[in-house]
Amino acid sequence: MAPGSQQQEPLRPPKTAPPGTGLAGTAAPRSPRPQGPPAGPAVAKPQVAVAPVIMSKLSVNAPEFYPPGYNPNFTDSSFEDGCDAYSTLTDYVQDFLIHLTEQPGCFETEIEQFADTLNSWVTTDEALQELVELIYQQATSVPNFSYMGARLCNYLSHHLTINPQSGNFRQLLLQRCRTEYENRDQAAKGDEATRKQFHAFVLFLAELYLNLEIKGTKGQVTRAEILQVGLRELLNALFSNPVDNNLICAVKLLKLTGSVLEDAWKEKGKTDMDEMIQRIENVVLDAHCSRDVKQMLLKLVELRSSNWGRVHVTSTYREATPENDPNYFMNEPTFYTSEGVPFTAADPDYQEKYQELLEREDLFPDYEENGTDLSGAGDPYFDDMDDEMDPEIEEAYEKFCLESEL
Repeated sequence: MAPGSQQQEPLRPPKTAPPGTGLAGTAAPRSPRPQGPPAGPAVAKPQVAVAPVIMSKLSVNAPEFYPPGYNPNFTDSSFEDGCDAYSTLTDYVQDFLIHLTEQPGCFETEIEQFADTLNSWVTTDEALQELVELIYQQATSVPNFSYMGARLCNYLSHHLTINPQSGNFRQLLLQRCRTEYENRDQAAKGDEATRKQFHAFVLFLAELYLNLEIKGTKGQVTRAEILQVGLRELLNALFSNPVDNNLICAVKLLKLTGSVLEDAWKEKGKTDMDEMIQRIENVVLDAHCSRDVKQMLLKLVELRSSNWGRVHVTSTYREATPENDPNYFMNEPTFYTSEGVPFTAADPDYQEKYQELLEREDLFPDYEENGTDLSGAGDPYFDDMDDEMDPEIEEAYEKFCLESEL
């Protein structure tokens, strides 16, 4: 080692070292810190952090996940070919209903083709009856399809061309609903499964009342009167058997159609909604329903007291005048008199000053409002002027230019 060179001190080993190094449990004596600068920069080895091993339960061999209601055998391409890809009407309609359940947004784009295909297929009474039954079963057995089913029924009632003696699509649909409607009292008293099916029918009938359009003799669009009467009797059946799920169904029905029903009853001078609210209050006081259901009923009464959440604008439109609108003259232009005094239409002397302004402008017909010449020539006043400056003015101008350069 060359004299005068500084020897680098060895690094202190850790208190715990890997086995086999002979350093475990030993510690080197601490050497005094060297006073002079080190001969070269000391490079320390970076410490590598080892991530803990996480035991995962995921497996590449796990079965593929499908959401509830997903049909892996369903393909959209089948609808492009119409009914050619199906052997029976049932298969075609069921696949379309499943498709509509999974993708309700496609209703507007595919309903026309669906109706055209049905017109070429449904040509007998039996086929029409089968179509009605398929749609009814889907609307009353699949949750959340009642609204889409009602829209589908409304469209088909106006676009199916078949009209046999047994009845058209809408008439057969209402007959099918009547079959279930006539068993309302027994269904409301039945077991839980029977009541569940009955409640699905009630909500589907409510959606039909809101969405099924009937054209009158004069072209006006109305709702089915028979459905309004039917909903009134269904409410009676539900409140006559005040178990929890019957009352919940009644609440859903009134929240959905309450405002429309009350408006229709009021037009006829009926107080049916007042009677319904009175029955609800009696149920809250007397029936042995759960506390949560009673809260739902009270919330419904509160909703009806607020006009079903509807907001009506009470103020009527009035034409703005200087007397009722303080901002009537806000956007009016500002004019100036010959003395430079501004005035607007709000000024009491507006008409007099404005007429004076018009007369003043008539004295200079060849000028715009900003004073520019419109004719460009022919004015004797400007024709007498030339472009040369007066000698005195020219001398003063030259003097001004010389002073500006200093």
